[in-house]
Amino acid sequence: MSVATTSAPIATLELSPARLNVLRAGYALMGVGLAVVRWPLLPHAEDLPLYEGVTLCLLTAMSLLALLGLRHPVRLLPLLLLETAWKLLWLGLIALPKAVAGDLDPATTDIVVNCSLVVLIIAVVPWRHVWRSLVRAPGDRWR
Repeated sequence: MSVATTSAPIATLELSPARLNVLRAGYALMGVGLAVVRWPLLPHAEDLPLYEGVTLCLLTAMSLLALLGLRHPVRLLPLLLLETAWKLLWLGLIALPKAVAGDLDPATTDIVVNCSLVVLIIAVVPWRHVWRSLVRAPGDRWR
């Protein structure tokens, strides 16, 4: 017997239309920004070094999902959480120690600037909603 879930519509109703539109602005920033910077590289992906190709494909997929977030902003919140988590981890574990050691080269500095834009994503995420619906809410059944 299947149980229908109605959590998505209920979760959407918890956020005001204005809050949803702010969230959509975050998805637009991420999706359009990545599309402008990364999509032009796709025809030449096979010529990139291995990990640059991996990064290109990953970020292209994230941009597509971010554009889908314009339609389903609450359902795709985990994408914004992933964006926030990886950038904060990179800044804290890689950039910060290099900066403290005075070892920031120009390439690392460029990535620091790009990753610092995560503050905009942090600002649009409805953290109270994330806490209530993902952290505090009961998890899905295992069986």
